[in-house]
Amino acid sequence: MTGRRVWREANARMPDALSLPSPAKLNLFLRVIGRRADGLHELQTLFQLLDYGDSLRLSLCHSGIRLHCYGAPAPKEDDNLVCRAARLLAETCQVRAGADIELYKRVPLGSGLGGGSSNAASALHGLNRLWQCDLTVSELADLGVRLGADVAVFVHGRSAWGEGIGDQLCPIALPPHWYLVLVPPLAVSTRQLYARLRLTNYSLPITIDDYRLGKAGNVFEPLVMEQYPEVRRLRDWLSSYAPTRMSGTGGAVFAAFADWQTAQSVFVNRPDKTEGFLCRGVASSPLLENGN
Repeated sequence: MTGRRVWREANARMPDALSLPSPAKLNLFLRVIGRRADGLHELQTLFQLLDYGDSLRLSLCHSGIRLHCYGAPAPKEDDNLVCRAARLLAETCQVRAGADIELYKRVPLGSGLGGGSSNAASALHGLNRLWQCDLTVSELADLGVRLGADVAVFVHGRSAWGEGIGDQLCPIALPPHWYLVLVPPLAVSTRQLYARLRLTNYSLPITIDDYRLGKAGNVFEPLVMEQYPEVRRLRDWLSSYAPTRMSGTGGAVFAAFADWQTAQSVFVNRPDKTEGFLCRGVASSPLLENGN
């Protein structure tokens, strides 16, 4: 990898703390078109970034990576993408400093909204600045793919058409929408869903015009609806107001509305004890507005 930098000690001028957003995403559709020799799946999807998500505060320290998670239990360190991202960047750039990371969670785990991947991307961006690694966005995205396919879209920070394993990205202008997102109280396992895929679930590639004509859905939706009746009930309820789809490989379902008032009127009538939120789709990540 080009752009490798040894962390600059002594009198280097750098911020000692950063606060960064970590936006969620929706998969407006998701298709599996094949399986590679390495076992990973070839996808087609459309990533819609949102103005809603988590946030991180990163602070320099002399050594070590310490994570403090608020709002939700933190995954074990070996499974936590934020810690893995920090260690990968430190190893790549021979960093001697450490970091204290405070992660404030609003995006539920296993919801298909990309919370963990977005957290990793924001950590890469922030620590790249704090540690003065000087990696480019493309180099950070290459590191991100080693952590998970969805990390790349958050590193680049643009709503995009995605192919390959989700890492081949083409930014795309999407119509402005308000999204109503409902999240059941469960976490769907991406690994288990992929294990249930069969050849009959694979699809031929489509174009953006096919998507605009409504010829694209989420290949995992029938599998999730079969296994998780709570998700099916939320989808069926929201479908009575607007076309509804499941996001990614998680349990969240969403519908698009032209204005906030209409979305809000539906949201206030949601089933009792149902968690969710209203948000806007954005062309570029709020992370890019923080000097990244």
